[in-house]
Amino acid sequence: MNGKLKNAKILTLLVAAFFAIVAGKEFYGHRNYKEAVVPSSSLAEVKKLSDYEPSLKGTVNDSNVYIFDSGVPGGTAFLIGGTHPEEPAANLTATLIAENAKVEQGRLIIVIRASRSASTCTRMGEAYPTYYYVKTPWGEKQFRMGDRCTNPLDSWPDPEVYIHYPSRQMLAYMDIRNLNRTWPGRPNGALTERTTYAMTQLIRQEKVDIAVDLHEAELEYPVENTIVTHEKGESVAAMTSMTLTSSLFKVPLSMEFSPKALHGLSHREIGDHTDAMSLLVEVAEPMLDRIRGITDEYLLMTGRDEFVMKAGEHKLLYAPIDEKGWPIDVRVGRHASTFLKMLEFYSMTAPDRSVVITGVPGYTEVIENSLGTYFHNPEEAPKDLVFYD
Repeated sequence: MNGKLKNAKILTLLVAAFFAIVAGKEFYGHRNYKEAVVPSSSLAEVKKLSDYEPSLKGTVNDSNVYIFDSGVPGGTAFLIGGTHPEEPAANLTATLIAENAKVEQGRLIIVIRASRSASTCTRMGEAYPTYYYVKTPWGEKQFRMGDRCTNPLDSWPDPEVYIHYPSRQMLAYMDIRNLNRTWPGRPNGALTERTTYAMTQLIRQEKVDIAVDLHEAELEYPVENTIVTHEKGESVAAMTSMTLTSSLFKVPLSMEFSPKALHGLSHREIGDHTDAMSLLVEVAEPMLDRIRGITDEYLLMTGRDEFVMKAGEHKLLYAPIDEKGWPIDVRVGRHASTFLKMLEFYSMTAPDRSVVITGVPGYTEVIENSLGTYFHNPEEAPKDLVFYD
């Protein structure tokens, strides 16, 4: 009997070790996977966030900072992608613009993976896909799926209550790892706080005029298909909202004012702590809804889900959804056109600080031709012009 029990224990340990090795290999591969970026010919320089906050050097959040310069005097725009890596339209839009933007006046700065650590894990217990793929003329381009917050492996332990700096506002414990709750950051804080501090310093040192943070949100969330703006950006946000709603988007793009009493968010703290105007843009992502079905790559990329549709029939959503869903091309197309239109209206209001960009496909082009059409093959590009996020 003892021999049988011993053998059973050994077998159990061997089975457990096997699955631990398989899972460990998958986790390691995901955490260390690099996404290739082939920037446009307007690229002038690639810096790191550690150039603005040295304590990030060597950390997982020492992300690339792509600086595109026209050589023509003007303003500087800053596009932030990947704040929440479980919202893929944000980093995909940032990649799309980085690979296609022709800067005609002023400068454009892009961080594709702002919270790179959060892209090295997925939300625990949610059965997210590890990767997702965009079809291109030269094959499939692979991207990491991520979580909302910084990987616990990189920031531990969480406090009982997160005390935001410098407002002292009390927030949920996990918000110390939420990149959109730690602005403007601090140099001696946790990893996520140091990351937002680096971007705050970037905005100050590079004299950024307009900063735009891209996001996606569940359809159950009231701030949906919306521009959230600091007071500095109200006119730009209003004109962008009205123009795109009346002339291009099938689903209206609304506008909300940044709450003055809610701290840590980019649309509030960038405007309060730097000279830049700050705006944040949301688009619908059904995969984030709590009432969804199977959480797989199909749902992530097509935005189609019968359970979310049923919730819409019962008027439980803040965005419409039908059998067409919210495909990634629609979500990225909306973000691209919104950003381009913001720059257009900003340049009208500040002609001496204009930022003029061409070559970036907008809503209509992305939907008609598909997103992958506009990604460049890193295998065919010169090695010194390929960067990894």
